[in-house]
Amino acid sequence: MAAGDGGDEVRVLQNLRGKIYDAKHLVPNKMRDLFCTINLDQEEVFRTQVVEKSLSPYFGEEFYFEIPRTFQWLSFYIYDKSVLQKDLRIGKVSIKKEDLCNYTGKENWFMLQPVDSNSEVQGKVHLELKLNELITDNGSVCQQLVVHIKECHGLPLINGQNCDPYATVSLVGPSRNDQKKTKVKKKTSNPQFNETFYFEVTRSSSYTKKSQFQVEEEDIEKLEVRVDLWNNGNLVQDVFLGEIKVPVKVLKNDSFQAWYLLQPRENGNKSSKTDDLGSLRLNICYTEDCVLPSEYYASLRNLLLKSSDVQPISASAAYILSEVCRDKYDAVLPLVRLLLHHHKLVPFVAAVAELDLKDTQEANTIFRGNSLATRCVDEMMKIVGKHYLKVTLKPVIDEICESPKPCEIDPVKLREGDNVEINMENLRYYVDKVFREIVRSSISCPTLMCDVFYSLRHLAAKRFPNDPHVQYSAVSSFVFLRFFAVAVVSPHTFHLRPHHPDAQTSRTLTLISKAIQTLGSWGSLTKSKLSSFKETFMCEFFKTFQEEKFTESVKKFLDDVSSTEIKEPSGVSEPVHLKEGEMYKRAQGRTRIGKKNFKKRWFCLTTREFTYHKQQDKEPIFTIPIKNILAVEKLDESSFNKKNMFQVLHGEKPLYIQANNCVEASEWIEALCRVTRCNQKRLSFYHPSAFLNGNWLCCKATMENTEGCARCTADVPADTQIEIDGDRETERIYSLFTVNRSKLQKLEEACGSIAVYQGPRKEPDDYSNFTIEDSVATFHTLQQIIDTVEKLNESHEKYQKKRSSSAKYGSEENPIVGKVS
Repeated sequence: MAAGDGGDEVRVLQNLRGKIYDAKHLVPNKMRDLFCTINLDQEEVFRTQVVEKSLSPYFGEEFYFEIPRTFQWLSFYIYDKSVLQKDLRIGKVSIKKEDLCNYTGKENWFMLQPVDSNSEVQGKVHLELKLNELITDNGSVCQQLVVHIKECHGLPLINGQNCDPYATVSLVGPSRNDQKKTKVKKKTSNPQFNETFYFEVTRSSSYTKKSQFQVEEEDIEKLEVRVDLWNNGNLVQDVFLGEIKVPVKVLKNDSFQAWYLLQPRENGNKSSKTDDLGSLRLNICYTEDCVLPSEYYASLRNLLLKSSDVQPISASAAYILSEVCRDKYDAVLPLVRLLLHHHKLVPFVAAVAELDLKDTQEANTIFRGNSLATRCVDEMMKIVGKHYLKVTLKPVIDEICESPKPCEIDPVKLREGDNVEINMENLRYYVDKVFREIVRSSISCPTLMCDVFYSLRHLAAKRFPNDPHVQYSAVSSFVFLRFFAVAVVSPHTFHLRPHHPDAQTSRTLTLISKAIQTLGSWGSLTKSKLSSFKETFMCEFFKTFQEEKFTESVKKFLDDVSSTEIKEPSGVSEPVHLKEGEMYKRAQGRTRIGKKNFKKRWFCLTTREFTYHKQQDKEPIFTIPIKNILAVEKLDESSFNKKNMFQVLHGEKPLYIQANNCVEASEWIEALCRVTRCNQKRLSFYHPSAFLNGNWLCCKATMENTEGCARCTADVPADTQIEIDGDRETERIYSLFTVNRSKLQKLEEACGSIAVYQGPRKEPDDYSNFTIEDSVATFHTLQQIIDTVEKLNESHEKYQKKRSSSAKYGSEENPIVGKVS
């Protein structure tokens, strides 16, 4: 069963995508080495490369990741990189989760805020409060406040490690400040305190002990309990982790227990200036999807999947989705993934491409615009062609980025001492190498891409039967111009490089990309187009390329990738590279001074094996064949007092691994689960904790080979290359229809107007932006969409009511924010 295509639970899924552009007017006014991070609360989940010696750094880095946990704040920090000391935080942009919707899909400049330790908080605390009445020895009545601090969850890492937290519990009023302190808990972000403190609240009239309090009886209305969380600094200053305040008046002689979100100090940032630290340009798109069980989406899913069969295609649900969305990309992303998941993409692309060609008057402008057809093909190539790009371009892109040669051939941009002839030779060497890798790669081109190119080629030939070259330009406009050339100029966007390249390398890649675009178009040209170059230096450069072999190579490549013939691979197929990165693993059986140790290693996952290495590009020092992996599961933090841990079960001893953050841990677990899903010997049960000191920490069993005490997690998608959750994509489409409900109604009115009034349109502005070929068919589809969306609205409302009633305010799932009134 595919991901999201079954189950009874409602899944709340979050993701974040966007781009970190640049910063400007940073202070103090000196050149520095700068980088930017993305943090969920206080946990870093993404880091840009360092931009050296700049006051206005351009990062140009795109990001996309699933968010596997709840959070309060999304923050972007600008750092000054230091070699010998701790990196200095210059400023930050912090946005509350509730406010992210105000910035979705928009490019904004954000003023940097000062970084104040009093405002850097995350986590929650569980408290129980009670007022008791006590009778003193002389018979008078006195009230006593009992504060039971139970536990905390989700405290931040300090310098990348679990903190050593403790709490201070205070009773604060106009004339008193009684404070007590818990014990320090070592190396944990989820401390279990379970300590109780007692405070005298109402003083009897017989109270005579000398004290700083000048009143006989205190006003409970003015008293509050304050709990402050701290990290014990030992030899350095303790670090503030957050606080909560609870008025005593809420107790009303009853016990009260609840979870509270830790808050920043009230004076945090108040006295700081926020207008002189500089600003950061960002594009942020945060989405949260409440994915219902699969059966709820059956009607909408079926309506979308039959789109390619609707005549005309402009009357289909999928096409209407693209018409009502302000940005077509919002519609294309979930639509392509859903159609791809259900093997319906090729006929849909063919149908919308045919509509596109009706409006194309000249063969040389074929598929050059940003239509629904071209965007669908673009998105399909990004999803399906990931591995194809890696095996084709990654080695040569790595060579260009890691050992760059000067390639500038523009006389205006040449530096002093540059030799334009040598630079031209260097550029020619790189272009030849990239071109050669591309035209030899047809055997690796995914079948789905070949099927799409085959359809586009024949549609183009049908539209322009007298032009023998149009069948090639229809394919080259995608595979060269929109796929390879774009990947060359932006390798980080296609996961060919971890970061945006530096300025000089970017310039080299831009020149190579221009050359690849031109060479790729030669197979469809009747004559040379050197005269079309705006730059004279590019014209001179390409005079060396006018050879028949380039044209023939391109034509042969385009013939191969637009053929539906089954390709026979030569030799054993190469393993698909899925994921790699640096993490920490626990030594297996080896000890250092009597303790098991964690070491930093480079991990690599392919469809064949899971390995780790001392360093990147070194030989593996440990290899697990994929077929030998029995289970991949999270590991309880309590096992080693470390966050973001998971275990790979493959034999007698599990491999324990610590990822750098929650996003990375989730991605590794998902990738490993996906590639091992079909293993015949997968376990049904596992141990959530480690085997230490002669017993399993989870179930206390003393035999290391005892069967697991917890059931393994649910199945994940079997497709190792394409990660698609069909129900989630349908939920995204439902959300888009809901947001654009007014446009659906407007389109419905336009269809009615056309059907009733067949003469010239007197008021075309109301619907001239819509494509309506058949008003009756379009109207019928619109009614189906609106009915289906309304039914889904009802299901979502029922879920929200159930969620709000089950998650009581003050529960762990719905903690109290701020003071209780």
